Amino acid sequence: MFQVILKAIARTLTLEENCFLNEHGEGAMTARFNFYPSCPTPERVFGLKPHGDGTTITMLLQDKEVEGLQVLKDDNWFKVPVIPHAIFVNAGDLVEIMSNGIIKSAVHRVATNSDRERISLAVFCLPNPDAEIGPLNELINADRPQMYKKVKNYSELFFQHYQLGQRPINTVKL
Repeated sequence: MFQVILKAIARTLTLEENCFLNEHGEGAMTARFNFYPSCPTPERVFGLKPHGDGTTITMLLQDKEVEGLQVLKDDNWFKVPVIPHAIFVNAGDLVEIMSNGIIKSAVHRVATNSDRERISLAVFCLPNPDAEIGPLNELINADRPQMYKKVKNYSELFFQHYQLGQRPINTVKL
């Protein structure tokens, strides 16, 4: 599914369909089950604090009955509706870098629920840590100059900044 998504993004941008896959190279997929217990004060406790994913793509299978995922747009938080058995696809920071800022990595968070626990499954798609990821040459021109540096081992950079509540993508902007 990961390859299908990256090929679709490339076609949407009228690029050769394997260009993102070629830049990404061989990588890994890791999965994480998330359990968010009910919380009597959900307005004071986040399941996950606001962040953009340090991945290429993140695929999320949400709890089919309990909302929690929220996305930031225009300084407002919006609930992501639960669609049972659907996979929510989130573009990560590395797609933003490869697309030279055309595709944005969404800032999101997870809210807790006062009455019900919530479970989700996240699948993170990452390149090899030694792969150098940068904007695709086809997306750099006089009207849209290169916006990001090339980066290796973005996951390490991500976790250094996540702990501080910062967006690591800001450190690779030119």
